[in-house]
Amino acid sequence: MTWNTLQTALAAHNYVASDDLSVALHLALSLERPLLLEGAAGVGKTEIARTLSLTQGTKLIRLQCYEGLDASQAIYEWNYQRQLLTIRSAAEDGETGKAVEDRIFSREFLLERPLLAAITQDAPPVLLIDEIDRADEEFEAYLLEVLSDYQVSVPELGTIKATCKPIVILTSNGTRDLSDALRRRCLYTYVEYPDRATELAILQARCPEVEAHLAAQIIGFVQKLREEELEKTPGIAEMLDFAAALMGLGIADLTDDPAVLQSTLTTLLKTQSDQAQITSEVAARIAGKAA
Repeated sequence: MTWNTLQTALAAHNYVASDDLSVALHLALSLERPLLLEGAAGVGKTEIARTLSLTQGTKLIRLQCYEGLDASQAIYEWNYQRQLLTIRSAAEDGETGKAVEDRIFSREFLLERPLLAAITQDAPPVLLIDEIDRADEEFEAYLLEVLSDYQVSVPELGTIKATCKPIVILTSNGTRDLSDALRRRCLYTYVEYPDRATELAILQARCPEVEAHLAAQIIGFVQKLREEELEKTPGIAEMLDFAAALMGLGIADLTDDPAVLQSTLTTLLKTQSDQAQITSEVAARIAGKAA
């Protein structure tokens, strides 16, 4: 599959990928290397992993990162309750010692979390490590073994090696610097907000019923709004919600009713300060320049 055909396959699932992103995805697939996608929230980084799993006809396994994430939540842990029940049952039957220990520390009692599950599939899944920058720096060390050798070390069982290499997509919103060791193991691309033509194509793909004039206004309005000094810049998902709200209210032109336009900004502005900043007068001014 060339990067052009991959781009076409993504488009068939309503994901409009730029040339740069399509090439990066193609290289990650052909070189079997993890791909780190960095960029502002809302530019479509997470969605690309979902869409890629559809184009590849494979399973999506997602690890959502957060502060305090550790190996037991990301890689594996033992099923302690089942182990205790087995120990009690064995004791009632007079079983003790190494035989019981070997049984309770077997794969049967191992709970696979996303990283371990990703390397034990029969077919290569898409492993999405989402918002890696939210996890602690210490957690990155857990990832290195998986991303370097595609294996996991379990002290009681030894090393579990991958049955097949997962397609690994990492996303970062840039809230902290990632380690050099992690970056070296990944291909990298920065995902920008789409340009006007690309975002219009996204809207037309996701909401084909939007009339052309209104679609152009929506994209113009949202892109002008992103130029304002906002706490939370609206992303692609918010743009699509905005379009759905306008259609639901039967709006054909953004300049028709400033009060209704203002009410639909709840889909775009997600903080009190942003809503206070974009008054009806400001929204009407932006709408006037959006066509």
